[in-house]
Amino acid sequence: MAVWSVTNVIEVINNRRIDSEFFHPIYIQAEDKVLAVNDNKKLGQLGEFLVGPFGSAFHVSNYDPTSPYRYIRGKDVKPFTLLDEDSVFMPEVDYKRLEKYAVQKDDLLISVVGTLGNVAIVPEGIKGIFSCKSTVFRKAKVDPYYLLAYFNSMYGRDCLLRRQRGAIQAGLNKDDLKTVPIPVFPDKENEIANMIRLSLQLSEDSKTFYRQAQALLEKELGLTELVLDKPRSYEATFSDLVNSSRVDAEYYNPQAKMIYNASCFQKYKTIKDMFYILRGQTPSVYFNEGTPVLKTKNIRIPIINDLKIEDYSNLSKKHITIKHKDLILASMGVGSLGRISYVFDDSSNAIIDGTLRILRVKDGFDEQIIPTLLFLTSKYGQILIYKGIIGSTGIISLPDNHLKNIRIPIIDSVIAKEITSLVISSYNAKKESEQLSEQATRRVEELIERGIGE
Repeated sequence: MAVWSVTNVIEVINNRRIDSEFFHPIYIQAEDKVLAVNDNKKLGQLGEFLVGPFGSAFHVSNYDPTSPYRYIRGKDVKPFTLLDEDSVFMPEVDYKRLEKYAVQKDDLLISVVGTLGNVAIVPEGIKGIFSCKSTVFRKAKVDPYYLLAYFNSMYGRDCLLRRQRGAIQAGLNKDDLKTVPIPVFPDKENEIANMIRLSLQLSEDSKTFYRQAQALLEKELGLTELVLDKPRSYEATFSDLVNSSRVDAEYYNPQAKMIYNASCFQKYKTIKDMFYILRGQTPSVYFNEGTPVLKTKNIRIPIINDLKIEDYSNLSKKHITIKHKDLILASMGVGSLGRISYVFDDSSNAIIDGTLRILRVKDGFDEQIIPTLLFLTSKYGQILIYKGIIGSTGIISLPDNHLKNIRIPIIDSVIAKEITSLVISSYNAKKESEQLSEQATRRVEELIERGIGE
């Protein structure tokens, strides 16, 4: 169905825009609703902007993993928060040189290149520089946490995206950001802002619970004391090649043997002892509705990312449906192979495609499921997984005959239950955080809709 952008000469002159996207009906409708609120201001009236340094000001080849100074890339700016799973850091000398671009607590970072319109707030304790792909908004005259809720609402996001420019690579510039309309609700601002504050605190609590579970597992297994040497070369005998049917050097990396020689492996089971390994099947055709199909991109540690589910099937009876307590392993793809999600909630009745494997627990091993997840997703478990990969040039996979023989150290029942409790607490805190942020953005949307014609 075609969508027409309709405007007139006066609007074109007033906005100094002739691109049809600026006058898209969805954007116009969103902005009209915001402007209909009795009290609204332009973003430029409410604070200050700081544009990031030129891209050439700092080269990625200079990353320093030992430095405390973070380099915040465009891809680190997500809705509400900064991504901290893959942070990179810069040398102190570069930080000092670019210190005028240092982020401050409660700065709003707006992504202006790449994925446009993401807005995150800078938490306390972050020392770092932001890149040219973001713009900072600071010293807000209204609560920045309220602004965060607004920009992540349907109306705020549309008002931001309306101002993008460029054909080959779209972007948002400072002058256009200054014109973004902001609805002001003095009586409701604190209520909404505090919901976002609590949401972000719960998100941090979730991360803390999960880190505690990881630390408890590593302490119990004694793996933190294990020193993994990185030899420049290693050897294998002809009989090793014959028995394993493998001639690739990576398979004979001695680090896996070092891990298996650790004292915690005096008591172990293989994956095939503990789990049934179920292979996914890729549907021959996808639909816009029906049974959700999980793919590699949906597998995150430790939770399935159901926001990225885009494909559905109506042939679910021929496929394997996920169940509560399943582990779902990404068995293909550079950068994704080895990721594992735990099924906390199977209400979606989703199925898996051919790039995934389900590890479904056998009787007697329930309390070892989450410790297994934590072990396999640790650097030690990943070494054991990647020992068996096959393929190259971007297409890699994990054969089932290697997966089933990976050894899993069995830990004390009391510790296993404590680890499981921490991970479940992490999940519950994350879900509560998401619910609060959704409530806050919905509250903003309701106030905007109610403000029309008042």
